Amino acid sequence: MSHGEIGAKDGAVEGAPPETAYADYIGFILTLNEGVKGKKLTCEYKVSETVEKLVDLLGTLDRWINETPPVDQPSRFGNKAYRTWFAKLDQEAEALVSVVLPADKRAAAPEIAVYLKESVGNSTRIDYGTGHEAAFAAFLCCLCKVGALRVDDQLAIVFKVFNRYLEVMRKLQKTYRMEPAGSQGVWGLDDFQFLPFIWGSSQFIDHPTLEPRHFVDERVVNEHHQDYMFLECIKFINEMKTGPFAEHSNQLWNISAVPSWSKVNQGLIRMYKAECLEKFPVIQHFKFGSLLSIQPVKP
Repeated sequence: MSHGEIGAKDGAVEGAPPETAYADYIGFILTLNEGVKGKKLTCEYKVSETVEKLVDLLGTLDRWINETPPVDQPSRFGNKAYRTWFAKLDQEAEALVSVVLPADKRAAAPEIAVYLKESVGNSTRIDYGTGHEAAFAAFLCCLCKVGALRVDDQLAIVFKVFNRYLEVMRKLQKTYRMEPAGSQGVWGLDDFQFLPFIWGSSQFIDHPTLEPRHFVDERVVNEHHQDYMFLECIKFINEMKTGPFAEHSNQLWNISAVPSWSKVNQGLIRMYKAECLEKFPVIQHFKFGSLLSIQPVKP
């Protein structure tokens, strides 16, 4: 791997034309998917200075939620205080990203900050969905491309940084009653997230006792959610939704019938490519630049 880039193609030639953003992005997602296989959130892993700085950045966003309480308004959903919160991020994003980058890479801050701003939802519609989540993964991917994050940060990227990002997003969704962006309702996997289900199912591969059928059991969820991203997501769904699980989360209910976690993992990757990355409504908002470039596909 060149320069310890995560998701870079092996044997990449210096001066070769850049891979398209799609290949880079999927490569990044799959490399992390491989990295977390069979590992618990609570396992030991290296935490670099960049990872610590990213956790601090997310802590700042979290603190701003506390400082920006929801306002009284007639409509239940889409609390307008979110726009105040977002305006603050809009203003500070570049400075926040600069702090995370090594001194010699600070010039990349404006470009990378775009992905951070895209990753927290839309301030006009006050909604959040998998396209925003993808922007956060792209943000992390860019940090790898400029060398701020390295191959040995893999576990920390998912377990420490991405997991903290999810906590902050859940708090945003709850506090400001954000609408799910482009939700397929009961036919979608989840109203807001997708990646933690992919990486979370990989964590379970070859688990000695827990099978896919177990995640619909609330007792299992309560007992093991600290160790597994997938169960943390199910726990959040159970808190936010009422009624039978099979009705409000039909796709997940169907997944619980799949015999093995590796099958679940492969199926979710296929679904992610088809439902998120290849759907125009999701990808139309994706920003391309010099780090994640858009190249015409060779016929």
